[in-house]
Amino acid sequence: MTRTQTTTEREITVPTPLCLPNGKLNPAAVGWARHPLLLTDGIGRGAYGWGRNKRWEYWAVTSPTHIVGVTVSSLDYASLHQLWVKDRATGEEVDLVAISPLSGSATLPGTLGAGPARARTKTLSIDIDEREAGTADAGRGGTRLRAASARVSIDIVAERPTGHEGMGVVVPWNERLFQYTVKDVARPAHGSVTVDGVRHELTAGESWATLDHGRGRWPYSMTWNWGAASGIVDGKRIGLQLGGKWTAGTGSTENSLSVDGRLTKYGDELVWEYSTSDFLAPWRIRGEHLDLLFTPEFDRSSQTNMLVIGSETHQCFGSYTGTAVDENGTVLRVDGVYGWAEHVHNRW
Repeated sequence: MTRTQTTTEREITVPTPLCLPNGKLNPAAVGWARHPLLLTDGIGRGAYGWGRNKRWEYWAVTSPTHIVGVTVSSLDYASLHQLWVKDRATGEEVDLVAISPLSGSATLPGTLGAGPARARTKTLSIDIDEREAGTADAGRGGTRLRAASARVSIDIVAERPTGHEGMGVVVPWNERLFQYTVKDVARPAHGSVTVDGVRHELTAGESWATLDHGRGRWPYSMTWNWGAASGIVDGKRIGLQLGGKWTAGTGSTENSLSVDGRLTKYGDELVWEYSTSDFLAPWRIRGEHLDLLFTPEFDRSSQTNMLVIGSETHQCFGSYTGTAVDENGTVLRVDGVYGWAEHVHNRW
């Protein structure tokens, strides 16, 4: 049996700059936080590290009828935006990727929550806006996701229940290369998805939004695993956030459990067991505090090779079962919680 490794990470509880004035990693920023306390305006400014800077907002929404993925990103030398919708009943997918040189088509806040995220191209528009509680379109407060292409439009609110916590962590490769990621799972979602003029309302109480917010400077070549899932089990709102490979050896992990919005941070370097020749075979993901079986429903796969830039992605959607331990040591049942597990290799 492969033994898991455990890291010891510091919890950040006050606003902290990610970068020093010279653009290098601020050592005081290395750790994790329950709220978006890292100030990341230094990423992408000036010439320091140009070409390595990566900034993005990615939202995934799952419901019994549809899955939605929305991306606004800037990679310095290019902007990449995407709107993807899958009908779970028919299997039909509508996928639009818009790539433009440099960063002119992307508007991204320096720090999470400090402003809107937008994409504007000839074929795709995306608007991501924070909404305070009590406004007409946000209800309890949250993030409004709107996007439109020739065939698809969405208008979805990812609610932010009172007291809800999302995990942020800084992963340091060295003082020049590092990543700040916020993975916010189990956000209740409501709204609509319209495909070819047919409007579909998201199922109340069974639709969930997950945020992947990224600001950092990456090595050129990297492989990672990412898994996330949200749902109701035994009357509790459960969210799983699982990572692997890319954090190994850094002293940081991106693993956590959310229970009714309360976060338990795991220092486990998880063991991921899956077949790269058959991604639809069951996956096993385990650590000191969790033991999960992931059963894929379908593999959203893609491969690109543009000389210097290339990627191979297998994002498998399906259900998790197993157990997870919360911060109080209580063993919780995970049963049929829907989400994804992915294997990605990027040259970027």
